[in-house]
Amino acid sequence: QVQLVESGGGLVQAGGSLTLACAASGRALRGNAMGWFRQAPGKEREFVAAITWGLGTTYYASSVKDRFTISRDNAKNTVYLQMNSLEPEDTAVYICASRPYSGTYSTRSEYNYWGQGTQVTVSS
Repeated sequence: QVQLVESGGGLVQAGGSLTLACAASGRALRGNAMGWFRQAPGKEREFVAAITWGLGTTYYASSVKDRFTISRDNAKNTVYLQMNSLEPEDTAVYICASRPYSGTYSTRSEYNYWGQGTQVTVSS
């Protein structure tokens, strides 16, 4: 059984902060890394950040670098996304995903398990 369960979304004013969590179980735990993607209405799903389970190497989209921080707690099998200085353009459903091997961490097709997502809304 594979499960990726996101939590922590909500409504926040511009300039505010939110922390998302993704709890992984099952086969998702045997992967190489976890990633966060987001999808706004009418737009394609886009890469936000990724982190490897082993060394904790991180990768970020240029649009969120210096504002978002991805981290993991191996003991809890949980990945976090700390989001600061939020902007209305960050409004989207945030979805975590697991990937089985290393590669291009921003490539959506290289992820094989996906969560249901959590809504983040940033008001201006």
